[in-house]
Amino acid sequence: MQIVAVIPARHASTRLPGKPLLSETGRPLIQHVVESARSARSLQRIVVATDDARIHDAVVAFGGEAMMTRADHPTGTDRVAEVAARIAEAGIIVNIQGDEPEIAGETIDQLVSLLQQDPDARMATLATPIREESVYRDPSCVKVVRSRNNRALYFSRSPIPCHRDGLPSGGGEPIGLLHLGLYAFRRDFLLSIASLPPSALEAAEKLEQLRVLEAGHAIAIGVVEEPGVGIDTPADYRRFVERWRARGQ
Repeated sequence: MQIVAVIPARHASTRLPGKPLLSETGRPLIQHVVESARSARSLQRIVVATDDARIHDAVVAFGGEAMMTRADHPTGTDRVAEVAARIAEAGIIVNIQGDEPEIAGETIDQLVSLLQQDPDARMATLATPIREESVYRDPSCVKVVRSRNNRALYFSRSPIPCHRDGLPSGGGEPIGLLHLGLYAFRRDFLLSIASLPPSALEAAEKLEQLRVLEAGHAIAIGVVEEPGVGIDTPADYRRFVERWRARGQ
């Protein structure tokens, strides 16, 4: 059974329209994402899932694989599930964000290994230590708490865990764990969970992964020390271009 990465990519973006096709480096952003994913040893196939012909054609032009999807998907996971349904030979589907051009292949491999080493987990994701209070308290930064056997207990936009006696001080001790938007699914599970209606906790927190926990399924959690850098704003993209040029690529 194949391990397949699916990269959802939309042209519409509130803060950065046309993001996948930005090309100040001489390559569209989506090409950088695909090339980074190619450095993962665990992947046998990488597919860009898009509802926009311009993105599809750009991917094909640089030698990548793209599939057109419906335009009315409410989430990226739903778009990934549509593509997964067409790839019967896939055993594990890795959902890679289309705006992370510097994702490390080792990070993808670590994510895949979580499912390979935990046969009872239906999906896996990653987190990184939080050491800044501003991140801990920011509702746009999703936090996760996990059990001793590295299973997710809960995800929240609220600061969790609640440090009743005050935040840790000194020594750089982590305050909590920041969830990273990178997922691996067993294909059959992805197809089943995508067909379920949003759960109450998911609706409250606006976090898709809570649908999985609320349904009683296990999510394996791995920790990486350095998170990837996503591209959400024009400033983010400018910084990426500067880093890319500094590397002399």
